[in-house]
Amino acid sequence: MNTRNLAFLASILVVSTLRADPAITIYNENFGVVRDTVPLDLKAGVNDISFADTTAHLEPDSVILRDPAGKADFQILEQNYRNDPVSQESLLYLFDGKTIDFLITGEGKEDRTVKGKIIRSGYAPHSAEAVERYGSDFAVDQGEAPQPVIEVEGKVVFGLPGKPLFPSLGDDTILKPALNWKIETNSDAKFDAELAYVTGGMTWSADYNLAAPEDGDVVDLVGWITMNNETGKTFEHAKVKLMAGHVNKIQPQAPRMSGAFSMDATAGAAMPPPVTEKAFDEYHLYTVQHPVTLHDKETKQVEFIHATGVKAPKIYVYDGARFNGQIWEEDMIGNGPNGEGDYGSESSKTVSVMREIKNSKENGLGVPLPAGKIRFYKQGDDRQLEFTGENTIEHTPKDETLRIYTGDAFDLVGERTQTNFHGSDSDANETYAIKVRNHKTQPTQIQVVEHMFRSTNWKITKNSMPFTKTNSHEIKFFVDLNPDEEKTVDYTVHYWW
Repeated sequence: MNTRNLAFLASILVVSTLRADPAITIYNENFGVVRDTVPLDLKAGVNDISFADTTAHLEPDSVILRDPAGKADFQILEQNYRNDPVSQESLLYLFDGKTIDFLITGEGKEDRTVKGKIIRSGYAPHSAEAVERYGSDFAVDQGEAPQPVIEVEGKVVFGLPGKPLFPSLGDDTILKPALNWKIETNSDAKFDAELAYVTGGMTWSADYNLAAPEDGDVVDLVGWITMNNETGKTFEHAKVKLMAGHVNKIQPQAPRMSGAFSMDATAGAAMPPPVTEKAFDEYHLYTVQHPVTLHDKETKQVEFIHATGVKAPKIYVYDGARFNGQIWEEDMIGNGPNGEGDYGSESSKTVSVMREIKNSKENGLGVPLPAGKIRFYKQGDDRQLEFTGENTIEHTPKDETLRIYTGDAFDLVGERTQTNFHGSDSDANETYAIKVRNHKTQPTQIQVVEHMFRSTNWKITKNSMPFTKTNSHEIKFFVDLNPDEEKTVDYTVHYWW
């Protein structure tokens, strides 16, 4: 081999897999940022570099390749991203028009091979990518993928006559997704380059489990981080961070055109926390404190908070004008004929069960809680935990209060009745009687919520018990009931407009 060929081969560098551990930051919105190390040994001139260890959902225009020390002077002339790893279908396409061997088995005879000429492979390159980009309509337009057509012993066969035996991988095939660069430099340079890119196929979420004793409202809370890897790549011993918050990221078009502190809220814990948290820009960044191996198609969980002695009092709410305990916003004001007597008088009998948790240090928490699902368990008289409801929470800063709907009470009943109404073109007077009944064996308080939905101008002119004005169009009565007791709340409201 002459000197020129040796020099050419030396310029084609395949990056070694022996490099520093990768780092990943996973976001809530189904993407992540991967940071990896690419050992480069550049020679003066143009170098062809191949890095065959990327994800299958890499965004090519997000790639950054740089010298973190800022010393190497180089320029990327070209970047190419290949994501068409070799498969039986793609090799059939590469050998289109050629004759190969096919292995025939399972006919009750000895295995044998036959020669077959590939008339049509039945494989359309990049069709999967096109369907993903343009939607299922693309597949309909293109029709179903055609069957392979093979000529065997002078006869045409639709489908494969046996297992294809390819003589080689063929030219221009890859085994894994790869980045290829043409890099130009004026002088030799050897350094560990930093590679960073955005990739799809990564998600994380928070899950919380609360366990309550048989009696009382002091609970234990355990929080888990759940990570899902659908990137097509396994990350060995990765440094994992999780970004909490709504980070704006442009989504694909529709188809078809402050300082860190411990997350372990248990006082006096001797073990170091598995996850730490700190404020980052307008978001919160959670760092897993030990290296994580995250296999492709794997779901992994890491405990990130463990708190005991958390007060989570149970609250019973009768919101008779509502039909779902999760709905608290006012969607009725100004949306109907204010002067009609039956407007807004329909009601339900359901009493909602809520849990209220103050996210404060005094309550055993006081840490930013990322959005996720929260589940409630209660211990029975046999000391076994039973599931009692679940819901989701939004990102919750410290010192905010969570009010979580967990279900409806079986033994509490409400009844809301309009007893009087008089309206005109300019005002209205309306009276309601709200009955609440307690069929429990212990005393219970029910919060009766009423909405002043006819107008923003209103005044309570008569009421049978004290109330609290919770906002500009809502009042609340606190009704204490003994076992098997019923009480009635009456009030009259005057509206004007």
